[in-house]
Amino acid sequence: MMEKDAKIYVAGHRGMVGSAIVRALEKAGYHNIVTRTHKELNLCRQQDVEDFFAAEKPDYVFLAAAKVGGIVANQEALADFMYDNMTLEMNVIHSAWQNQCKKLLFLGSSCIYPRMAPQPMPESCLLTSELEKTNEAYALAKISGLKYCEFLNRQYGTDYISAMPTNLYGPNDNYHPTHSHVLPALIRRFHEAKVAGAKEVTCWGTGTPLREFLYVDDLKETIHTLKEQNIKSYAAHLDGKNTYDKEDYRQGTAFLIGNEGNGLREEIAQCADTWIRIPMCGQVESLNAAVAATVLMFEVSRQRRG
Repeated sequence: MMEKDAKIYVAGHRGMVGSAIVRALEKAGYHNIVTRTHKELNLCRQQDVEDFFAAEKPDYVFLAAAKVGGIVANQEALADFMYDNMTLEMNVIHSAWQNQCKKLLFLGSSCIYPRMAPQPMPESCLLTSELEKTNEAYALAKISGLKYCEFLNRQYGTDYISAMPTNLYGPNDNYHPTHSHVLPALIRRFHEAKVAGAKEVTCWGTGTPLREFLYVDDLKETIHTLKEQNIKSYAAHLDGKNTYDKEDYRQGTAFLIGNEGNGLREEIAQCADTWIRIPMCGQVESLNAAVAATVLMFEVSRQRRG
């Protein structure tokens, strides 16, 4: 169990996953939390990272920092996605080991699994066949981080855990029109359609690929695993409870505000003349709470930009 006064470093605290981890830690009574912005600490610079760890010596590390993006971003910057992610992962994990960090949680992605992996995906299918080409560079970097944690555990007896969440959504997501992931992209497109009074929205793809979704604050279960259990050489795939094809949620709007929550795992909301089913497969009490929080953060970010 993590001590309440332990020094905890959360890398990537401004991102969707990192900010959720900070919220969960603070709610659980942990307040000795160390963070750095990218401007304050560039994790791709090895010497800077080594100096930071030598000075701060955190007891526990949550590695949620990453260069992330949707299909277009990954295809346009293959080399950047691989280099930046692999470099920052190795720098942080290696410095944590050098400074006797008690425990580290490395956050990856379910894209590390083969393109044609069996469903539901077992962790054992890792590296058994070809990766999805659209995000291969990102996946290879995440696999490298996972394997480095595994090898440190095996060689030096460290206690470093790798967790691979499925498709996440929630507050502090990236809503870029072309570089974001599917749910935030749909939220933006349908929000802008509602504001403009548009009757049609263009979405990519055939609608047939299956996706799982998990509300980002439900990652608190991984935090519970890290602080409460003594697990070694561990890698886990964190998924939702159901899968959906894209046609389920692209046929309408991701803009959901004002509906009364009723605890359902999925609901339908109306905008203009179109509909969408928005899945929520985690543990929060209602879909409305999860999506409303996501939409609210999107609107706030839009207002701040003017």
